[in-house]
Amino acid sequence: MIRLLVADDHSILRKGLKQFFELEADITVAGEATNGVEVLRLICEQEFDLLLLDMTMDGVSGAELIRRVKAVKASLPILVLSMHKVPQIALLALRAGATGYITKDSEPETLLAAIRKVASGGKYIAPALAEEIAYDTTFSEHNLPHVHLSSREFEVFRLLVAGRNINEIAEQLFLSNKTVSTYKTRIMEKMDIHNVADLVRYAVKHDME
Repeated sequence: MIRLLVADDHSILRKGLKQFFELEADITVAGEATNGVEVLRLICEQEFDLLLLDMTMDGVSGAELIRRVKAVKASLPILVLSMHKVPQIALLALRAGATGYITKDSEPETLLAAIRKVASGGKYIAPALAEEIAYDTTFSEHNLPHVHLSSREFEVFRLLVAGRNINEIAEQLFLSNKTVSTYKTRIMEKMDIHNVADLVRYAVKHDME
């Protein structure tokens, strides 16, 4: 039996997934979390075979949450279930320690296959996304400005466009305000964008909000 911890801040999605998994004899939802704090508490209190994780939740989330989960329980496989189809977001999750990445518009059978593969020690990346990652890696010089951000810069970029201020980002990523301000400056320079409003417009245009 694969014991899942489902972490997503949308109640309807969690309930839908739970009902869906009830039809499978080998998969059960053993815990639910709505934010990073709950995820970290639950993995300390209970044993799970896989963390099914949304990339975007209130508070600590995304790559930073993945790193913290792996620091607490390195053996716990993490399959990201995300609305984001941007290759760099998937790479951010995988580099932080996720074992798989699948998008929320995937077919139900694909999600089940991904869960079973990751829970058994394998890795899984949505095929279409894997192709994009391979293309972006090979032809990065032809890509959009955000591709040239480092992993940490990209994290800061995503938090900025999500409306977080410097203090909030520093707290979430365990960085100093000065360091976050430096990252913000680098992001603006690399992307040739001069204010947060334009960063937000860029994110919306490229489906990264």
